[in-house]
Amino acid sequence: MAEENINAWIITVGNEILIGRIVNTNAAWLGEKLTFLGFRVERVITVPDSLEDIEEEVGRGIARARIVITTGGLGPTYDDMTLEGVARAAGRRLVLNEKAYQMVKEFYARAGYELTKEREKMAMLPEGAEAIPNPVGAAPGSLLDLGDTIVISLPGVPAEMKAMFEQYVEPRLSEIAPHKAVVDCGFIVKGVPESGLAPWIKKASRLEDSIYLKSHPKGHETMGPVLEIRVLASGKSREEAMAKARRVLEYVAEKARGLGGETGEINCKGEGQANS
Repeated sequence: MAEENINAWIITVGNEILIGRIVNTNAAWLGEKLTFLGFRVERVITVPDSLEDIEEEVGRGIARARIVITTGGLGPTYDDMTLEGVARAAGRRLVLNEKAYQMVKEFYARAGYELTKEREKMAMLPEGAEAIPNPVGAAPGSLLDLGDTIVISLPGVPAEMKAMFEQYVEPRLSEIAPHKAVVDCGFIVKGVPESGLAPWIKKASRLEDSIYLKSHPKGHETMGPVLEIRVLASGKSREEAMAKARRVLEYVAEKARGLGGETGEINCKGEGQANS
């Protein structure tokens, strides 16, 4: 049964993200996925490979969010400690999960490798967690249902994370996702500074409920200004959400042209389908 107004946290784990070695594309991808499913993404947090930090942030998520998704830190090396942090935050033991063990064992057996202690480590999940199959790599994911909060842990490798989310996590989340459709639409404005359009953006943001309107500068404020105007709108149906988005954007476009600007066509992304 779907719920309403469900919030979600995304926690990415890894020193390599904090030092800028790797760009956090996982959070951006998950944020969009969760938004179009109808969830309200409230936090995107990056923590180092530190057991205490992982436990602290996951614990905060458990106390405040319905859905907590972690990425990274599920591998065989010494600094992969996400699931131990999740277990601690949830007050659970970290135990050998039989289904996860079989997944890891079969993965390495197909390649002719024996099951070492480091590889077996990837089958250690919080007690009571459900193992999420990994169709691309070795490390299984974890889904821990704590009643008020569901904690989902996925690998940091984007190809693995995306495959696991789309094949196993998304269908599960769809069962509790809010009854609403979400669309993300926008257009380009040329020749109007952001500061000049700002009062009309403010007024337009009050025209409809359940919308988020934002201007994104793409050029210089005064020398060749270019703005992208985007609105995220939700409704009981895709048609209702689209109607809200178009009304708001057409209002802004009219004001932009009145200021001497040139406006492009409205474009939308994402399916934003309603759940039933």
